[in-house]
Amino acid sequence: MDIAIMGAGLSGLACAITLEKNGITPKIFEKRGRVGDRFVNGEVLLSIFSRPVHDCIASLSEDFGIYLKPASNIQKMELFSKNEKAILEGQLGFTNIRGREQDSFESQLHRQVQSPIHFHSEHTYEQLLSQFSHVVMATGDGAYAKETRNFREDLTVSIKGTTVEGQFDRYTIMAWVDYTIAPYGYGFLIPYSEKEAVISIAIPDYPNIGHSMDQLWDLFYQKVRHQLNQDLPVTDQFQITEYPIGICRSARIGNTFYVGNCFGSMMPFMGFGQYAALLSGVYAAYDLCGLGKYEELMEPLRQSYDHSLVLRRAIEQLSDEGIDRIVRAMQGYWGEKLFQTKTVNPLKVASYLLRPYVKIKKGVTS
Repeated sequence: MDIAIMGAGLSGLACAITLEKNGITPKIFEKRGRVGDRFVNGEVLLSIFSRPVHDCIASLSEDFGIYLKPASNIQKMELFSKNEKAILEGQLGFTNIRGREQDSFESQLHRQVQSPIHFHSEHTYEQLLSQFSHVVMATGDGAYAKETRNFREDLTVSIKGTTVEGQFDRYTIMAWVDYTIAPYGYGFLIPYSEKEAVISIAIPDYPNIGHSMDQLWDLFYQKVRHQLNQDLPVTDQFQITEYPIGICRSARIGNTFYVGNCFGSMMPFMGFGQYAALLSGVYAAYDLCGLGKYEELMEPLRQSYDHSLVLRRAIEQLSDEGIDRIVRAMQGYWGEKLFQTKTVNPLKVASYLLRPYVKIKKGVTS
């Protein structure tokens, strides 16, 4: 068995680590010049999106032998709508760094990999498929999956963010669901440390938005500065346009395994999908090692994606006043129950309750 992994991101490296633990050395092909050779960004692993797993960092190490050190654990989330605010407290998840940083998740995984990584690779999927017995497609987005006619695109999203300096509580993140600054989307403030944070907005590319990304970004940036009462000087920035959010129709076709965002690990509701991406790489390796069937192992992740899509479509049908009511309800008992319950998957419950009222594209399964 001769295995090629196309991409040295989270899912590709998790796959390589798992293969190595089972005595198989893959070859990894990465088009960039180094692991994590992309903009620096802060991301979160929220426990509400990984149920029934409550602590995904512990699960990755104890259950799968993937060892990651987050930037911090999240003890508080401040959630803002247009006119309301909710404060959610408890063990809510973790923050982490992505990109060109020595402590980014990509860099941490790279230090655990022994297999050779071929950087600046110009190998196409077709070339690798002709040279290797199996190909793990871990290219970081759905572009190759779309080329192979195996990707259902549900929406595209444009994202803009900056690294800012200031004074931050590294155990607190902030989130905005306010259509005046992020129509049908959301904004985040995620600290890297007590002195640096990333602020970003993600907006679906719908024709009725009415404002440019630059206009919306200016509104958001000024709002965050006002709420924190800080200048927040910018030290770095990034922008992504029309990033595809969708999912593969088949997790495996022949001897090709689609993993990570190439499969569809990015959640449509509030973005992010690192835990699902890592698991997809592990599960592809399990199949290659004869420890399970990839399609079956991926079914819970596919269902999580579909639940998230229902919530995405539901929130798109709400006005700012409707979102205000939800955020108001999150302050207190219901917010605590939503984030702290360990026996119920709140995304699944909310999805089933909302399905009768939400228009979903053909193809979404229950």
